[in-house]
Amino acid sequence: MVKAVVAVLALVVVAGCSSSEGKDEERLTAQRENYCTQLGAWQEARNAAGTDTPESGYDEVGAVAQDAFLAMRPLRDEPVGGGRTLAEATVAAMNNSDAEAEGRLVQYCGDVGFEMLTR
Repeated sequence: MVKAVVAVLALVVVAGCSSSEGKDEERLTAQRENYCTQLGAWQEARNAAGTDTPESGYDEVGAVAQDAFLAMRPLRDEPVGGGRTLAEATVAAMNNSDAEAEGRLVQYCGDVGFEMLTR
């Protein structure tokens, strides 16, 4: 009887870990999708603002950039290549118009399966 209880407890512990790991992976996937969605929205707003007068698009682009920064926070330490983290590349792309950093972000979204969300 004791061996059966130990076996059942061991199975519950293993199942609990797998379930927790699965939820962590789901949360990470959702965070990445959200970030890539916000990055794409920022790119779209920035591109649209480029055709308008600078004053008309600035507030919208800034607000969309803020949403992307918020979405980036839980992922900020993920590497995007070139020795940069997601946070560093996001700041460089959005604040400094760094095309290389933006390219790394688009590549990151492609690598995590959300390339269709960026422009």
